[in-house]
Amino acid sequence: MTRKEMAQISAEIVSWMQEKVQAAGGKGAVFGLSGGIDSAVVAGLCTRAFGDHALAVIMPCYSAQEDVEHALLVAKTFRLPYLIVDLNNTYDALAGELRAKMLQGAENKEIALANLKPRLRMTTLYYYAACFNYLVMGTGNRSEIAVGYFTKYGDGGVDLEPIGHLLKQEVVALADYLGVPKEIIDKAPAAGLWEGQTDEQELGFSYADLDRYLKYGEAEAGVKARIEALRRQSEHKRRMPPSPMLP
Repeated sequence: MTRKEMAQISAEIVSWMQEKVQAAGGKGAVFGLSGGIDSAVVAGLCTRAFGDHALAVIMPCYSAQEDVEHALLVAKTFRLPYLIVDLNNTYDALAGELRAKMLQGAENKEIALANLKPRLRMTTLYYYAACFNYLVMGTGNRSEIAVGYFTKYGDGGVDLEPIGHLLKQEVVALADYLGVPKEIIDKAPAAGLWEGQTDEQELGFSYADLDRYLKYGEAEAGVKARIEALRRQSEHKRRMPPSPMLP
């Protein structure tokens, strides 16, 4: 995509965020800054939309030191107001209590514990949103949202998704336009839920394959089947909780 196209996309998102926040009676935006490309792009957009009323919160929870350093680099690059809230002790306390009350037959315990991290971050963001009358901005992109690659009521628990309509490759292009540091653009995307984890490894296909399928409907048979299975299984994440139909 050309820089002209990126400039238009950026301006449209900034205007949209401003309109939504104003309509909600809010004063600005708060978002998690993880050190990854998606949150870096949201940081750049929020800076343009809200200036000093854009608050970045860095929330390490047994996170890689590089991620914290990259988050700080983004905050410095965009001259963002930011806070660091260390969630290690909070996670330990809750995880310890939950492990102590474990029932026989429980499955997926490790995934369940890993998902505590984004849910603690969601709680932290809404605390600051309430303090300052801000809206919580999500950092999910269209590619991840389409296959449910986010934690329900974790990183999916937000007020607005500024880049939720952009494919991963479009986010990369927008990051370059906004001036996100190159080392963040170039590193392998990772949710940081456990050491050595990467998005593409966990998904089972590349973002390039996913984007091509979402945009053109083209993919190898195995990739197509996995994408469609993930979409079906995660449909509940993209909808409000259903209620029984009453007569």
